[in-house]
Amino acid sequence: MGLILILGASRGLGRALATAYVEQGHRVIATVRRAEDMAALQALGAEVLQVDLADPASVSGLAWQLDGASIDLALYVAGVWDGHGAGVPPTQQQFDQVMHSNVLGFMQALPQIAPMVQEAEGVIAAFSSSMSLLSEAAPDAWLYRVSKAALNMAVASAGAQWPGVTLLALDPGWVQTEMGGPAAPLSLQDSVQGLMQALAGVTPDDGGCLLRHDGHRLRLAAAG
Repeated sequence: MGLILILGASRGLGRALATAYVEQGHRVIATVRRAEDMAALQALGAEVLQVDLADPASVSGLAWQLDGASIDLALYVAGVWDGHGAGVPPTQQQFDQVMHSNVLGFMQALPQIAPMVQEAEGVIAAFSSSMSLLSEAAPDAWLYRVSKAALNMAVASAGAQWPGVTLLALDPGWVQTEMGGPAAPLSLQDSVQGLMQALAGVTPDDGGCLLRHDGHRLRLAAAG
């Protein structure tokens, strides 16, 4: 079975995906921010690295920790909710927290992992949201929407730099996690099963797309 890297697996979708891929027999390397989150994932059968994806200094050691592994699938799951009301300008602290985790972390991690994914002619997928789309603009979760729109641009812009890598964004839907809340219409299990099925069907033509948990594809940038 192939090697799967999950960046941000201490809880929610990241942990559920790590669990599901281990159960399928894959070798899984997962990252967590805090040392106390390592044991639970190790008990599931994953290899665990401590990396704070919101901290460039921590991310800078990621390639060294991975030690040249050939990666078939890398998932950037890490992200935070903005946590402030509709129409309220973010403070610098709020902006830095959300943008560092949701955008900068991915942009810092990408050149570290892309050569290893390139070796396997694999897939890199960053977790985004339909809330990132201009067609879905709304006054709620303003900063979160902006961060995921920026993430989409990073995905659409960076793909050509690593030929052989299929780089795309993922939309897991509104899921019943700590971030999504209990009112979300999609269970964690259903989102994970949908994402895994959708990822299993990815081809190089899907590079630069937003891939939904239900398999629907939306191109983030004009072709050519």
